[in-house]
Amino acid sequence: MKPITLKEVASACGGELHGDPDIQITSIVTDSRQAKSGSMFAAIKGARSDGHRFIPMTAELGAVCALCEDAPDIDIAYIKVPSTLVALKGIAEYYRSLFDIPFIGITGSVGKTSTKEFIASVLSQKFKVHKTSGNFNNELGVPITLFGLEEYHEAAVIEMGISGFGEMTRLAKMVRPDISVITNIGYCHLENLGDRDGVLKAKTEMFTYLSDNGAIILCHDDDKLSAVTEYKGIKPVFYGTDKDDEFRAENIVENGFDGTDCTLIHRDTRINVTIPTMGRHNVLNALCAMAVGTRLGLSADEIKRGIESFKNVGSRNNIIKTDKYTIIDDCYNANPTSTKASLDTLSKLSGRRVAILGDMKELGKNELSLHNETGAYAKDKGIDCLIAVGELSKETARGYGDGAYHFDTVEECISAVKDLLHSGDTVLVKASHSMHFEKITEAIGSLS
Repeated sequence: MKPITLKEVASACGGELHGDPDIQITSIVTDSRQAKSGSMFAAIKGARSDGHRFIPMTAELGAVCALCEDAPDIDIAYIKVPSTLVALKGIAEYYRSLFDIPFIGITGSVGKTSTKEFIASVLSQKFKVHKTSGNFNNELGVPITLFGLEEYHEAAVIEMGISGFGEMTRLAKMVRPDISVITNIGYCHLENLGDRDGVLKAKTEMFTYLSDNGAIILCHDDDKLSAVTEYKGIKPVFYGTDKDDEFRAENIVENGFDGTDCTLIHRDTRINVTIPTMGRHNVLNALCAMAVGTRLGLSADEIKRGIESFKNVGSRNNIIKTDKYTIIDDCYNANPTSTKASLDTLSKLSGRRVAILGDMKELGKNELSLHNETGAYAKDKGIDCLIAVGELSKETARGYGDGAYHFDTVEECISAVKDLLHSGDTVLVKASHSMHFEKITEAIGSLS
């Protein structure tokens, strides 16, 4: 983090400063265990724990200031604010303003993390790139991500996730993207957003703080995004599989676990690449990265190297091979759009194909029909066996019909799964994160 003074911090968040205004901080942390010399510790009052209790510990670790709602009872400089969380957003907005580098904001219902990784991989062929790590993409995670910017960074790729209206506006106010990317509009967070039109409205709030000479990059294959014509005179750049898309792909050959070969095209530029991860949807992610890279002046060779250097992160399409099974660990999260994409990928593989699917959360009033539809989709795609887990997933099993199994809990599934799998099976494991399907992945991986 660039050093900034307590005076700057207090001014950015409207806080009441108690201490030397010229003290400099070199990091801002919300986890007390990460405090070190030069840190400012932001004390957050959570449902389970009050960060104010840990201010003394952070001082012992070298923290020079506390950002807090209640005055600490130790001798440490502090900035008192009505809300630590709100204050962090103000500080993040100010800190971002200190950087004159391209900021790429990424959102979408599905694939935003993978697309972020594709874009970062491409841009890193030319720039020193800072990117979102883990799931730091919400109203607390984005400030933490921004505070990770260092003076040497030359580009920033920031993932932005929301669950309701107004959130994207607040995120965009901090990030102020020069390039706004939306991957798709799917069935997610419908409890708050209502339907896909609501999702579109919420996601496109990102444009509110797009820089004046900025770019909008959208997936033309998505019916909602393809209807976007312009925002304040800025026309979208589209990528997709249509022959008229500005960035498009041809000669797509899926090679299963060996990735996907294709030709990426932009005007007179044709790039033959091997995308090192399976799934046709990753062709779109690569096209998006090509569009961003082209906008920022990368050569065809740099774009090719970046795409072919892509690596998956976390439990996203992670391939685990054991003596008996091949596991597609995609249990980080799930909604109908992402689950269907995973089923598409599974359906193209050889051998017996098994899908272990769990509840998909926050789908609103149509949650049961969406689960039923997903089960029917699995059957239509020729998935050989469906194992559904969870209350909502009873409908997934019902939609699949004969050949489906249902278990109420993850533990029940783990107890039975050995008898349901055959040696040589390829097994997709996917559910909303709160289902803790990583336990199923681990259990299958340990079977012998």
